Amino acid sequence: KTEPAYFAAIRRTCAHTLIEIKTRPAGEAFSCAEEAAKYASGKSRDSFEKNDQVWAVFDRDNAPHFEEALALCQKKGVRVGRSNPCFEVWLILHIQEFDQPCDPKGAQKHLEAIHTPYDPNRGKTPDCAELVKAVEEAEARAAAGLKNRDRDGKPFGSPSTTVHELTRAIREAAAKAKPRVRG
Repeated sequence: KTEPAYFAAIRRTCAHTLIEIKTRPAGEAFSCAEEAAKYASGKSRDSFEKNDQVWAVFDRDNAPHFEEALALCQKKGVRVGRSNPCFEVWLILHIQEFDQPCDPKGAQKHLEAIHTPYDPNRGKTPDCAELVKAVEEAEARAAAGLKNRDRDGKPFGSPSTTVHELTRAIREAAAKAKPRVRG
């Protein structure tokens, strides 16, 4: 529920951009990668699609085939918005810096403590409309976190996320597509 709600909020902020989001039930990272790769392979790449991007968004969680999912996406030209250990890391970065290794439950508890609409025990989704207002700050924090993981010698270590690359791509596409007002 969390990821679709978040990307629906991003879509609303980028009304002039065609963003197609296909969600699937929560599952294993490799299944998500396979589906995205299949979709990317089926694109005709006509003039309307030459600038299209296909992304897969998935968590590290305890996915047994996480590295294989990343490799498949790279091979098929699918970009990845991955989070370790979970998507909640990305949401936390909208509110504050977060650089503590954790498991999914730890990240969820931390988000719950700093963002009261989120309650992992009752299935409540966060206030995504409010969170996306700070997307640029989250992008900067996520990029800094990746630099920290690289310095640690663990580029996919916890906590880390590349979802900021996706949100930045969406925002840049929206800026290019936005109708110009002539005065």
